[in-house]
Amino acid sequence: MSNSPLPPAAPESAGVVPRPAVSLGARLAGYFALTKSKQTLLLYATGICAYIVSMGGQAPHAHVLLFSLALLLSISGCTVLNMVFDRDIDAVMERTRSRPLVRGVMNARQAAVFGVVISLAGLALAFALRWQTGVVIAMGFVFDLGVYTLWLKRRSPLSIIFGGISGGMPALAGRVLAIGHVDLVGILFVLSILLWIPSHIVTLSIKYAEDYQRAGVPVWPNVYGERSARYFIAVSNLLNALVLMACGVLLGIAWPAMVLLLLSAGAMIGLAGWGIVRPSERATWVLFKAASMYMLLSFLLITFGGIL
Repeated sequence: MSNSPLPPAAPESAGVVPRPAVSLGARLAGYFALTKSKQTLLLYATGICAYIVSMGGQAPHAHVLLFSLALLLSISGCTVLNMVFDRDIDAVMERTRSRPLVRGVMNARQAAVFGVVISLAGLALAFALRWQTGVVIAMGFVFDLGVYTLWLKRRSPLSIIFGGISGGMPALAGRVLAIGHVDLVGILFVLSILLWIPSHIVTLSIKYAEDYQRAGVPVWPNVYGERSARYFIAVSNLLNALVLMACGVLLGIAWPAMVLLLLSAGAMIGLAGWGIVRPSERATWVLFKAASMYMLLSFLLITFGGIL
């Protein structure tokens, strides 16, 4: 009998159970989930709407298609890279434990490669359409990944300011693609997204305050108090309404669209007020759900009102 050493024990015998193999379908679904499609499509819609209304409804179909692709790739890529950087937080929070990287559908390197490839493809296409547009979208990456995620998110609840600025870059990119430079309307587009962010993010941080505290992420209600957070949301909604109305006036949108824009803004302010007068989990969740529909509706009203 040979005296050669025995081969290493299998992982199972050491008490380590390997993850089950992931099917191709599950892996593809995981990559798609990394892009957070609902959020991506909302930001994409603001960019396309800003471009179409800025072109007076005369946007070339080929440009709309190419700009759509540039936005979808760059926004998705940025989102994927965010998921890579935040995977340790996601593993701690109950709300995010089912995300693909936490479940081991793919590893961080695979996700990072995916995010970098589609990000570069989107940026390259944006620069090809108009270099100014490429610069704006690149600035979105700087604000989102560099300032918001890597620098401030784990340090200050005010990080949402820079997250909001990055969220406004698709709309600014659409405006710049149409006119070739940054103007007051483009800045107001960014400001409208920035002022919308509290209804989207701060409401979520109220509902999942314990989750964020467990993950060590400072959010507004945990640092400044829940009541302060609700007032912050209400004031942001009021300012957002003023900014969107200013956009409508500068773009000369039709009065029916202006009326609907005012009514929808009033509804959001009312929901925010409900959260102050009768604070509850239901009031917070209704406002959170309404926020995305409100932003999409606002940009659609500005677009159709501006081209009719």
